[in-house]
Amino acid sequence: MSEGDSVGESIHGKPSVVGAFFTRIGQVYQSWLDKSTPFYVARWAATLLLTAIYMIRVYILQGWYIVTYALGIYHLNLFIAFLSPKVDPSMLDEDDGPSLPTKQNEEFRPFIRRLPEFKFWHSATKGIVIAMICTFFEAFNVPVFWPILVMYFIMLFCITMKRQIKHMVKYRYLPFTHGKRTYKGKDETGKTFAS
Repeated sequence: MSEGDSVGESIHGKPSVVGAFFTRIGQVYQSWLDKSTPFYVARWAATLLLTAIYMIRVYILQGWYIVTYALGIYHLNLFIAFLSPKVDPSMLDEDDGPSLPTKQNEEFRPFIRRLPEFKFWHSATKGIVIAMICTFFEAFNVPVFWPILVMYFIMLFCITMKRQIKHMVKYRYLPFTHGKRTYKGKDETGKTFAS
């Protein structure tokens, strides 16, 4: 590899101004993402506000239905990944790897998502921003009879969610667990305790 072939370096081996600029922008962006991690209510509220702004823009402009349909399909795909376990129980044999508890006396194992909440939020927000940017370009305003897209999306949503719910029932998992259950009981002295 010759001098200057690596990304962000100029011909003389020093970091280029453009490379340093984009590196710094990426660091600032990552810093803001890291700081926003614990504030999930505020993050989702901002995303819902951005969604409302996008929907109002599409309604006022009366166009870009294909972009909106693609955004809906993308969000549905993200939602299904958010509801799915990281390790699909249908792909496991009984002896292979970790599995979800199916009986009351089995050890508690937290539900591990295929798509964690933060990545779900980040991807959904990026999708909305990209869709919003697309509404500024007439090339993405493909004429289409939008009620057909709405009906097709509703059918696709119902069929996909039905399949996901059947999968959840068959393999007995809930994607919304909030920690290990505790049971009240009495110790050997007769005092009530929570384990």
